[in-house]
Amino acid sequence: MSTLTILMLSFSALWLLNKYVLRGHFTISTMGRVAMAIMLLFTGASHFYKTAKMVQMLPSFMHYKTELIYATGIFEILAGVGLIYPQTSPWASFSLIVFFILVLPANINGALKKVELGGMENGPGYLYFRIPLQILFIWWTYYFGIRLVRPAPKKSSESFSHA
Repeated sequence: MSTLTILMLSFSALWLLNKYVLRGHFTISTMGRVAMAIMLLFTGASHFYKTAKMVQMLPSFMHYKTELIYATGIFEILAGVGLIYPQTSPWASFSLIVFFILVLPANINGALKKVELGGMENGPGYLYFRIPLQILFIWWTYYFGIRLVRPAPKKSSESFSHA
């Protein structure tokens, strides 16, 4: 739930700042990408101080769990930074979409194990919230990081001539 709160508060704060202070300097794409980046900085950082809880989310057959948690934290932080820049945003967004799909089983496993982290302690019922939330993150990343970042079509410099 805190991830959704951070995302929405960041976007709202950026929108208000843009509207009333910066007078429309930021595009909607920029605000959406920066809001997601802020969320990812928080979630990525949590991999370093909530490591033990996150390790519990992983299946028992996996090896190097702590290292994997650290690596995914670093990935989230780097991808968040990549979202900020329009030049790297499509690549960062695509990587994040794949990442969001790949980590969903860990969230499902965490809910089934009732890991005391971010609502998973509520058990399988938590998945009624978490799966749509994951879909929102995927959509948000695609919409603000890929769809709205696409360059505008170039206008033809050729003029029609009358023959």
